[in-house]
Order: sequence, then structure tokens, then C-alpha cells
Amino acid sequence: MIGDLAWLRLRHPWPGLKTIIMIESRREFSGKTEREFRFYISSCDTNAQRLCEVVRAHWGIENGLHWVMDMVFRDDECRIRKDHAPANFATVKHMASNLLRRAPGKDSLCVKRKMPAWDDDFLASLVTPN
Repeated sequence: MIGDLAWLRLRHPWPGLKTIIMIESRREFSGKTEREFRFYISSCDTNAQRLCEVVRAHWGIENGLHWVMDMVFRDDECRIRKDHAPANFATVKHMASNLLRRAPGKDSLCVKRKMPAWDDDFLASLVTPN
């Protein structure tokens, strides 16, 4: 952590800025070590261990959601771009994702996404309250 943030506050008056976080990650593969540094700004004023946990939790959620949207719902291939349609369609896909996650069974989300088209009872179970 950097103690004095006055220089940054002068250039960018972010309200509540208290911490700059630098995280170094190392990955070893094929006998090589790859290092990467990531920087964050935060309004949290806590110890380094807690900040690391917060960053990891944030990316766990972020990666989980984006991976599902990209791989299960093929978001990157979507060509809906006009007016409010992208936001509306994203809302529908998030609702579908939430319904599929609640569905019982150990099938993958990719399989669960197809099951309502194959099985009317499964479809009905997704949209009716328990």
C-alpha cells in the first residue's frame, strides 16, 4: 500500500479513495515463470490479506458470470445491437441463467439450457414456483 495518495487525488478526485492495491501473480508452466502485476484503486482501508481476498472474490464472481454468458449463451457471437435490444436480451439471458442454476440435477448449464426444448415438464419446472 502507498501511504500518501494526495498526488493521485489532485489528478483524479475519486470520492472515498483510500488505497491503491498492487497484486503480483506468478504462474509456472513448461519450466517458465510468468509474472503479472495488476493495480486497483479502492475505498477499503484494511490489511493486505483482506484486500487480496476481496479482489479474488470479485474476480471469481466476474469470471463465473462472464464465462457462463460467453460459453453457455454464446454472448460474444450475439449480433443484437440496435436500440434497447442488447440490454433487454442480456436481461433475459441473465434471468434464464438464474433459472437454470436453480434447476435440480448435476447436468452442466450447457445441457440444462437445451433441456427445456426437449422436455416440457422440465421447462414448466423452471418457470413455476416451488
